[in-house]
Amino acid sequence: FVVFEDGIKRNIDFFEPLRKKNESNRPLSIVFALDISGSVTAEELSNLRLAMQNFINRLADYDSYFAVMTFGMEVKTLQGFTNKPEKLEKTFGKLLKDQEGLSTHAYDAADDAIRLLRKKAPQTSKNKPMKRAVILITDGFPVGDTVTPQTVIERANDSETSIYTIILPSYSRLQGNKKPLPTPLEISGLVEKTGGSSFYANQKDFEPLFKSLAEDITASYSLAFYPSEEAKKNGKFYEVKIEVSKDLQVKQNRTGYQLKDQ
Repeated sequence: FVVFEDGIKRNIDFFEPLRKKNESNRPLSIVFALDISGSVTAEELSNLRLAMQNFINRLADYDSYFAVMTFGMEVKTLQGFTNKPEKLEKTFGKLLKDQEGLSTHAYDAADDAIRLLRKKAPQTSKNKPMKRAVILITDGFPVGDTVTPQTVIERANDSETSIYTIILPSYSRLQGNKKPLPTPLEISGLVEKTGGSSFYANQKDFEPLFKSLAEDITASYSLAFYPSEEAKKNGKFYEVKIEVSKDLQVKQNRTGYQLKDQ
């Protein structure tokens, strides 16, 4: 890994893989935000329950905490942060489709999830900082939101939260081919600009998809450097670029940083 600040190479002051061999893994705080609007089928909800439960079991070694939210015409928190699988299983069993759902407040849900992570999630576990993530499960067509994508992106980056999306096939399958068109949610930059990833659910079986999601969330690194004294005072925006070898992929939440005069 090589870090450049305004084109100048910088020394890396902190570097740590999220997943370590023979050591405890970095803990996770994750919010499931599930679309229950009219565009999501009852069969999809049923299949998602099992896939989410298996996803939680797969991350058991990461000292993970999960919360569950739903959204359609309004955003609701069904389960606050817990590390008890039985509580989450019970919550998943209560998931019901919104029969009156004509709106899909996906951006509002992501914004509420970020706020929940900031205010209610554990900040550390066993003296290690939590990796924060929102898993947005939806058809990718937000309708009726009160908050803009750019605002959500800014708040996600301010709270060091990555947003991942699982795009359900409710709309994409109508394209008539195996490569769905990008959805408005993906085009908004919500995933790319927060360091997350987007996954398409092209099959009825969501298990392989959630397995890939778990691998993506945990197969990452944290790195940092201390800004110069000048950067702390001048209020200038500094562009930061990370370069890696060709066999690795960079998911950079921010293009740079700006510090207020201290």
